[in-house]
Amino acid sequence: MSTRATAWLLAALASTTWAQTDSTDDAAEAPPPASLAELASQSDLVAVVQVADTDYVYARGFPTGGTAFLRVLIRWRLTHPVGDLVRVYDEGLHEGECYFQNPDVGEEGRRHLLFVRDNPDVDNQFLGLPHGCSLEVLVTADNGYALRYPPSNFELTNDLAALARPLQFADPYAVVDDDELTIAERDALLEGGWLVQQDDGRYRFTHGIPLGDLRPLLGEENLTHDRTLLRPTE
Repeated sequence: MSTRATAWLLAALASTTWAQTDSTDDAAEAPPPASLAELASQSDLVAVVQVADTDYVYARGFPTGGTAFLRVLIRWRLTHPVGDLVRVYDEGLHEGECYFQNPDVGEEGRRHLLFVRDNPDVDNQFLGLPHGCSLEVLVTADNGYALRYPPSNFELTNDLAALARPLQFADPYAVVDDDELTIAERDALLEGGWLVQQDDGRYRFTHGIPLGDLRPLLGEENLTHDRTLLRPTE
């Protein structure tokens, strides 16, 4: 969920008992910006994933707790083997929250570059990092994967602008409706050339970073090469 959506929901629930008794963790300030290598070093799993399903509790249309079920497409870092479907849990409203949009019936799920750590209290379950847990990935016209640029959800120290290039996307999530962006966001993206308006009035992202160019930024020491770890479990 975006930062602006979180802020709106927090304000909307401010007078409720639930909000009054929310944990101090939810009120914690955001951590300072980090590099992709720092995020990878803190993770037990770094992978390209696709949302298969979610099981969330909702308040006023926004998730406030539950589990996402994510299909693993590409494995980059693992501290132990995982299956083809992983569970990521979160609860409450806080900086760096780790929720995913559930695909509608007949729709394919969004793809993400995932950074998560093991849940020390629940086997075979992951939690997001304090910074967050995912960056959006889009399918390109040549059937590759690219990080959408500019990225959202993380404030990174890497100079990703130097790697961004114009790309044609074959991904429905490369196109957004007007109400998915604030006016300030839309105007900044249009001015930067990162977004163009289509004939139907919707907007299309124009730039991305191929994952092959992004991978070295995670740091070679943070990548897994052991095939016994990379092999999916049953």
